[in-house]
Amino acid sequence: MSTYQATGLTGPEPTPTVAVRPLVLPAPQRGEDLHVRITAPVTGTRLPIVLFAHGFGSHLDAYAPLVDHWASHGFAVIQATHLDSRRLGLAADDPRRPHLWRHRVEDMKRILDELGDLEASVPGLAGRTDHSRIVAAGHSFGGQTAGILVGLRVKDPQTGTAEDLSDSRVMASVQLATAGAGGDELAPFAHENFPWLRDQDFSRITAAGLVVAGDKDDLPLSTRGPAWTSDPYTLSRGNKSLLTVHGGEHLLGGISGYQSAETTDEDPDRVALVQQVTLAYLRHVTGIDHTDWERARQVLAAGHPLGTLESK
Repeated sequence: MSTYQATGLTGPEPTPTVAVRPLVLPAPQRGEDLHVRITAPVTGTRLPIVLFAHGFGSHLDAYAPLVDHWASHGFAVIQATHLDSRRLGLAADDPRRPHLWRHRVEDMKRILDELGDLEASVPGLAGRTDHSRIVAAGHSFGGQTAGILVGLRVKDPQTGTAEDLSDSRVMASVQLATAGAGGDELAPFAHENFPWLRDQDFSRITAAGLVVAGDKDDLPLSTRGPAWTSDPYTLSRGNKSLLTVHGGEHLLGGISGYQSAETTDEDPDRVALVQQVTLAYLRHVTGIDHTDWERARQVLAAGHPLGTLESK
């Protein structure tokens, strides 16, 4: 049975891709060069761009089930290794640690600033992307990063201010299993270790967005349970959609990699659902095609065993 048959959704046929890594951007103020990976189809022009941020501790080689799927269906996907990655091994007393959330946003903006040079480093890619169609996406901590680029306000735990760090070059976002609002419902563990989650304001996000949440994603960061990861949808303005993955835990069936040992809810059909709905959304929000998105909204309106899709 194909994945499309398993989910009841539709989609285009995949095409071959090329991936190049690491592409290195000097970043002296960061304290580490920024390592970047680009995965893109070998054919096609005016390719939209997905700027993808990994979860806490991960790296640019992760999330292949999503990255490969998006790239093989017409998107240039750009990933970086952020400072919180276990590959870099920052010491517990590293002065950059309180600013990890901000460094991530700066990483993404550095990539946008250097898009031309990065693309020229990938054989055959120069001149084939569309810089007017850029979507920020991310999983877990990366979902916050993507959200900030489209208007999420995070109160800096050191200064107490909540700056607008959005970037007008980003047209929409896809946030997967990411954190909700802080406040009294934030667990003591999160207060101590992830202070940038204490106060998040989703009401300033005006760009279109898709939020993906697992209804079994019971993170130790909040006392609210799985509903916490739906906050980026419920607390935001309109023009948003929410895919609730039935039985989905934090890795939504295994999106972080093929045969990833950290997956606690391994399910190929669950991964296929996330792949197909996110691709349909990306094609929809970038104006490529609306058919698959409308089909997904109809099929997942209610009663589907794998998930539910709603919009506002």
